[in-house]
Amino acid sequence: MHPAPSALRRAAAAATIALLATAVGCAPQPDDKASDGSSSSAGTTCAKGKLATQTSGKLTIATDEPAYEPWFKDDKPANGEGFESAVAYAVAKQLGYDKSAVVWQSVPFNKAFAPGVKTFDFDINQVSISTERKKAVDFSSGYYDVRQAVIALKGSKAAKATSIADLKGLKLGAQVGTTSLNYISDVVKPSQEAAAYSKNDQAISALKNGQVDAIVTDLPTAFYVTAAQVTNAKIVGQFENQGGTPEQFGLVLDKGSALTSCVTSAVDALRKDGTLAKLDKQWLSDAVDAPVLK
Repeated sequence: MHPAPSALRRAAAAATIALLATAVGCAPQPDDKASDGSSSSAGTTCAKGKLATQTSGKLTIATDEPAYEPWFKDDKPANGEGFESAVAYAVAKQLGYDKSAVVWQSVPFNKAFAPGVKTFDFDINQVSISTERKKAVDFSSGYYDVRQAVIALKGSKAAKATSIADLKGLKLGAQVGTTSLNYISDVVKPSQEAAAYSKNDQAISALKNGQVDAIVTDLPTAFYVTAAQVTNAKIVGQFENQGGTPEQFGLVLDKGSALTSCVTSAVDALRKDGTLAKLDKQWLSDAVDAPVLK
């Protein structure tokens, strides 16, 4: 039995509308703000404790496992200790959710900002805000300004490097999908292909075992690695910010999340009232300086 002409016309119209909607959804979005998704949040009222979260009355926050110091403490994101755990709970409080209303979820680093629907309200895991990543997810405004650093074993050739040129002939490694790995390929441009590891602890093990000459991580992590994980290693130096603007960590949200503007407002309030600076001093005060590699 064939559809009537009117049914065909209705089906064709519906298909056209669906195609147009898909085209709009796939079109490049403006890159005016850190969140890149604030338009979807327009008109959202950030009613304390009554946001459109994954679970009503709860705030689901994600991070990777293991959760490294100094960002977290004792691999327990829920204990409120460590810079990012403390920031997460401070943001939750701004949004109207006390500690008992926060639910933690384990999400691998790369999956947090990969395309696809998210199972969390926001992710906090040293994820740098970038134009490329904003194609797939929303970001809050930055909660931490960060630099990348090089770690090498004491007494090695890499440990004696004082410039970017000194690093070019070395075998370098970093976690896959990170700006640390980008700094190797885009700034150092070594003669050997960089080693990419799925986890940061794998990169650290490679350094210990001599599989790489040096690894690149963010500066606070580098201080923790050399102080507690590889005590016979040293921070060779840190890189300058590229492009004149600081690299920043941002909270990751689903693309077009209705929470983006509310979470961004919460981060902005914590920066304005000095909370972020206070938590920085409390948890990251030891990670303050290292030679600059030029």
